[in-house]
Amino acid sequence: MTRFLQDILRQPDELRRVLDHLQGPGHRTLEDAAQRIRSARHVYFTGIGSSWHVAMSVKPLFYLAARPVYLEDAAELWKFSAIPPEAVIVMISRSGRSVEIVNLLAKARESAAFVIGITSSEDAPLAREAQIAILVPAEPDHAISVNAYSSLAAAAGALASVTAFSFDHALCATLMQAASAVEIAIPKWQQQICHSAWPAPGSVSYFLARGGSLGSCHEARLLWEEGVKSPATAMGTSSFRHGPQEMLRPAARFGLWIDAQRMREQDLAVARDLSLLGASTMLIGHDVPEDAGDLVLQLPETPQDWQFLIDIIPAQLAAEHLARLSGVDADSFRYCSYIVEDEYGLAGEKAALPKPGRRV
Repeated sequence: MTRFLQDILRQPDELRRVLDHLQGPGHRTLEDAAQRIRSARHVYFTGIGSSWHVAMSVKPLFYLAARPVYLEDAAELWKFSAIPPEAVIVMISRSGRSVEIVNLLAKARESAAFVIGITSSEDAPLAREAQIAILVPAEPDHAISVNAYSSLAAAAGALASVTAFSFDHALCATLMQAASAVEIAIPKWQQQICHSAWPAPGSVSYFLARGGSLGSCHEARLLWEEGVKSPATAMGTSSFRHGPQEMLRPAARFGLWIDAQRMREQDLAVARDLSLLGASTMLIGHDVPEDAGDLVLQLPETPQDWQFLIDIIPAQLAAEHLARLSGVDADSFRYCSYIVEDEYGLAGEKAALPKPGRRV
């Protein structure tokens, strides 16, 4: 069994533990952070890599409550933005020490911004320097972000809920039930994936979603790139319909997330037409017709707009399975550091730059 799969299989336990913490000892910190967000004129959500996808997932919880927030990844926010004084910046980072987060912390100090950190590392710069640190009690993953991703998503979602609605015992209990239902569903998902022709080494891979699942969609793209070592593309389902569908070719693989309430019929029509045009589709959602795609992975019911908390898990399983089919080591990074702590190149060291006027 790969370490990647081991991390995936312990995810329901980790989610229950994190949710229990957020509703219990961590709830006071959530309330303090939410109060600060409510009183701020400008609120930014940011991260890099998987943590950035978490921000994408929770954005709809704010927007649907008429509480818009700015979303910008940490590198862009650091170098290409002027931050207003007294703005609130919610920084999400598994390690709390990625170079973009460390640089952005310095910029936040200079801008007199208030920082709320969401991290799993209590001794990292983010936890030490944030005015409010939401510490997520998740065990580190071996390599690819699995539990770190879902636990940070739980914490960021809880913060959004406390800010815009509430994160009460009833909501937490329902999320706990969904995590337990995932534990039961995982063996069936594994069996479906194993017996499906959808995972195909070397195939063209596109991922499409809406709302909170858009973060999961982009996270799946990263899973393909990190774990399967294969290029992939992710975008909103509507965006795909405005030009990119011209890439369609027989045997292309599409993963689509179907929302429980919004645009279901339209997205099922997209899946149907993709199949008619020769593509192979994997659909992830709750109560999706079994004949709607080549591989249909049914999700347990979740509270409205919280599907993002669990809908990455079937894609994680598919990525791990495809990596093994492809003869790829998903447990090792060939080029990327576990934590990226500098800004130069791909090898972790400053490149030797040619002198002006010198031919190379």
